[in-house]
Amino acid sequence: MSREIKFGLVYRDMWQSAGKYVPRVDQLERVAPEIVRMGCFARVETNGGGFEQVNLLFGENPNIAVRRWTKPFNDAGIQTHMLDRGLNGIRMSPVAADVRKLMYKVKKAQGTDIVRTFDGLNDTRNIIPSIAYAKQAGMISQAALSITFSPIHTVEYFTNLAYELIEAGADEICLKDMAGIGRPTDLGKITANIKAKYPEIPISYHSHAGPGFSVASVLEVCKAGCDYIDVGMEPLSWGTGHHDVITIQSMLKQAGFRVPEIDMDAYMKVRALTQEFVDDFLGLYISPKNRLMSSLLIGPGLPGGMMGSLMADLETNLEGVNRYLSRNGKPQISQDDLLIKLFDEVAYVWPRVGYPPLVTPFSQYVKNLALMNVTQMLKGKERWSMIADDIWDMILGKSGRLPGEVDPEIKALAAEQGREFYTGDPQEGYPDALEKYRTAMKEKGWETGQDDEELFEYAMHPAQYEAYKSGKAKAEFEADIAKRKAKDTTSTAAVTPAPGNPVAVTPQTLTVDVNGEQFRVSIVPEGSQTAGTPDSAAPAPAASASPVPAPAAAAAVPAAGDAEEVPSPLEGKFFLTKDGSETAVKPGDAFKKGDRLGYVEAMKTYNAILAHRDGVVAEIVAGNGDTVYEDDILMKIR
Repeated sequence: MSREIKFGLVYRDMWQSAGKYVPRVDQLERVAPEIVRMGCFARVETNGGGFEQVNLLFGENPNIAVRRWTKPFNDAGIQTHMLDRGLNGIRMSPVAADVRKLMYKVKKAQGTDIVRTFDGLNDTRNIIPSIAYAKQAGMISQAALSITFSPIHTVEYFTNLAYELIEAGADEICLKDMAGIGRPTDLGKITANIKAKYPEIPISYHSHAGPGFSVASVLEVCKAGCDYIDVGMEPLSWGTGHHDVITIQSMLKQAGFRVPEIDMDAYMKVRALTQEFVDDFLGLYISPKNRLMSSLLIGPGLPGGMMGSLMADLETNLEGVNRYLSRNGKPQISQDDLLIKLFDEVAYVWPRVGYPPLVTPFSQYVKNLALMNVTQMLKGKERWSMIADDIWDMILGKSGRLPGEVDPEIKALAAEQGREFYTGDPQEGYPDALEKYRTAMKEKGWETGQDDEELFEYAMHPAQYEAYKSGKAKAEFEADIAKRKAKDTTSTAAVTPAPGNPVAVTPQTLTVDVNGEQFRVSIVPEGSQTAGTPDSAAPAPAASASPVPAPAAAAAVPAAGDAEEVPSPLEGKFFLTKDGSETAVKPGDAFKKGDRLGYVEAMKTYNAILAHRDGVVAEIVAGNGDTVYEDDILMKIR
C-alpha cells in the first residue's frame, strides 16, 4: 500500500502572511465548520505567534477567541496546533519561565493539542525547556528546525539539531522553512537522515511559496519520509503565503502517495468566506504585492509570515522618508525603490550580525535594522545609528547563541556604548514574574480568569492587554479602519496634490462607541493638510482617537526657563515603559545622560529614547500608547 501523507491547514499563518490582522472570532466561527466539511485536514493551526496580540490590538479577548475557534475542530477530531517562540512564548521578546509554563496549561485547557516550538537562533537551550513544559501540560511537543540557507546552515547542522531535540524528548519534528528558501534536495536529505535514525518520529514540513521552491521541496521531503504537509488555500495561497492544498494533493496523488480527497463544494465555501473577510476590513491591511511570488525573495531570505507586516512598515517609513526628502528639496522615492534598497541592505546586514535564521523575532530584527539603516542613510545619517534594545540583545547573545560571528565594526560600536556580550543561559535574565502580575490584577480589580488565562495574557502582553482593557485598543483600531477607508475614498477622487504642496481639507470627525465609552475620531487623508495649518507645519497624524470629554492637559511641572523639546526619531507608538519591570518617568524626575525616557515601538520593536544630557522632565506631551510621527514632540526637558 502507498504511504499516507496528511495535510495541515495553516489558517492563522495564511492571514499573517497576507497582512496585519486575522479574522474576528465571529468570522472564525463561521468558517470553521466549512473547513471541517472539506474533509482533507488532519490538523489546523488555530493560534500562537502573533495571533493573540492581534486580538488585543482590535479589542478582542484572545482567550475567548482561542476557545471558540478550536472547539469545532476538537469536536470533529481534527488536531489543533499553535506556534510557540520558545524563550519568547507568543510575543517578540523573552518571557519569564513561569509565564512560559503557564502558557501550555492554558492552551491545553483552551483546546490546543500540539505546540510547535521553534527558536529563531536554533539555540536548543531555548527549545528544550518548552518540550518539557508542553509534555507536562499534556500537549504533543513538536520541535521545529528554523530552516535557512547560508554557509553555516548545512544538512549536517540541521540533522544534528533534530537529533538533539528528539533526544531531549520532542514527540515530533517540523522543518519550518519560514522563508521558503530551503533547497529541495537539502530538505530531502535532512528528512531522510531523521527518518533513518528515528523512523517512528512524525515529521511535518512547513513552507512559504514566495521564492518558488516550495512545491519541489514538498515532493522531496515526501519521498524522504515526511508525514504532514502544511498547506494554504485560496484566496490566500501562493504569493508570500503557502502552496495551495489542491496543487499539493494533485501532485502527491499522481506521485503514488495516499492523500485525502477534498470536498470541493466546501473548499469553494471556505474560499468565498475568506474573500468576504478580506472585503470586510482585512483587505485594508493586505498589500497587493503580497499576492505575488518573486525570486527576488531568495536573496534576502525574508520569511513569508513577515511580508504582510513588512509592506505596512514600508508604507509608514516611506511616508517619513519622503517628508524628509521633500522638506530638503530632494526627489521622493517609490515603495519599489525602498523595497529594493531594503533587500540589498538585509543581504549586507545579515552576515554581519551572525547569520540568525530569518524567523520571528530575528527576521523582524534584521529587517528592522536594515530598514533603519536605509531610512537613516536616506536622511543623511550614518549606518547603525539607530539600533533598538531588542536588536542589541540579539547581537549581544542575550536571546541565545548566534550561529555566526558578529562583525568587528558592530563589536566596536557595542564597546563604545558600554554594551557587554553575554554567554549564559538566556532564561536567567528573565526571572519569574507571575506573582507580580497577579498582584497588579488584584489591585486593578481584574479577574485572573478561567484556568488563569487572563493572568497569562496580561503577563505575556502587558501593554497590549492594558490597552485592550481600557478600550483604547479598540478605539485606535476603529480609528485606523476609518482612516484607511477615508484614504481609499480620497484615492478614487481626481485630486492629486503636488509633492510638498498638500491639499487643505477640513477633518472629518466620527464618534466611535467602545463598550459604552465614546471616543471622538478625527480623520484627515494622508498627504493632506488641515485647513488653516501653515504650509511649514509638520503634517498631523491621519487619524487619532481621544475619549469624550477630552482628557486633561498633559501633566507638567513649572520649568525654569525654556524647556527643550524631545522629538520622536521615527513613526510608531510612544510608550513610557515596555513592560511591568520598568518605572515610567514623570514630570519632575531627574535623569542622567543615557537614561531611558521612553520608547517608540515601531515594526514590533521598542526603540529606546535616551537622554542626550542630564536634566529634569518638565512635561510629558505624548500620551502612553499614542501614535506618533517623526519629529512629533514626546516630552519637554529642562
